[in-house]
Amino acid sequence: MRAALLMDPALVPFVFGDAEREKLSDILEIDTADAATSLAGIPDPSGVELLIAGWGAKISPGDLDAFPKLRAIVHWSGGNGGLDGPASGRGIRISTARAANAIPVAEFTLAMITLAAKDAFWASRRYSAEQRFIDREAELPRTGLYGTTVGIVGASTIGTLVIEKLQRSDVRVLLYDPYATPETAARLGAKLVPDLGALAARCDILSIHAPEMPSTIGMVSAAVLAALPDGATVINTARGALVDQEALVAELRRGRLRAVLDVTEPDVLEPGHPLYTLPNAFLTPHLAGSTGNELRRLGEVALAEIERFVAGAPFAHPMPVLP
Repeated sequence: MRAALLMDPALVPFVFGDAEREKLSDILEIDTADAATSLAGIPDPSGVELLIAGWGAKISPGDLDAFPKLRAIVHWSGGNGGLDGPASGRGIRISTARAANAIPVAEFTLAMITLAAKDAFWASRRYSAEQRFIDREAELPRTGLYGTTVGIVGASTIGTLVIEKLQRSDVRVLLYDPYATPETAARLGAKLVPDLGALAARCDILSIHAPEMPSTIGMVSAAVLAALPDGATVINTARGALVDQEALVAELRRGRLRAVLDVTEPDVLEPGHPLYTLPNAFLTPHLAGSTGNELRRLGEVALAEIERFVAGAPFAHPMPVLP
């Protein structure tokens, strides 16, 4: 079966190690040393039956016309909006590693929730700046995850994993998701709150896990931020556009809220942006998702899907059929 890699060539050894590349060569007719970043860059496309796709691929409308035998796309990433819609419309089967990529994001989020509740970021900065004994109970009286209320925005794959991980802690979990039911939330171990502002008013920590779409841009609005109690923390590992960033900066400047941001708008911020230096903001460079050795998990999931496809079995992680 002819196959091709559609991805950033520099990522190939990070996603597919020596053993995985050897396995691909055993079961497919593929050159694992030749990855293309566009469909137009794939040689002899007329015979390609399988695309192995990931980050770095750029798709133009009509590119699929050159692939008359294409039967399946296996994403080692979450997917490609420019590719999946047209492919699905042609009956091409699509697999996604979205669930595997959700694992490190949920792990990262749980760590940030725990450290934010423990005042670790802010206590560290004070300790380094003042270089003295910190009387924890007197100066940090509200530290600790125990008994806190965590609000989850979005029962996505990642949001659901975070809720499941929080069940091991003694916390109250509230969920806002317009598509979830109270029964679904209860099964996860959360209480559904149908209004985001009302949820925010009850949260010590607000963690964002909704997808970016027209209806969610700016959903964590100035009003939602204003509803958060003094000292609450906003954690965003989703997309920067979901938060009214100017309103968040204003709240941080007043010293009323704290923020842990793995994503911003834009992502990356321009030099000199106040979020870089505000003492109650903790920024990371969009690293919650799969990075480094975590990319191997994505490659292993993709390889397993490829083996299923070659054997004539259904995908374990199919992409929902797109309209």
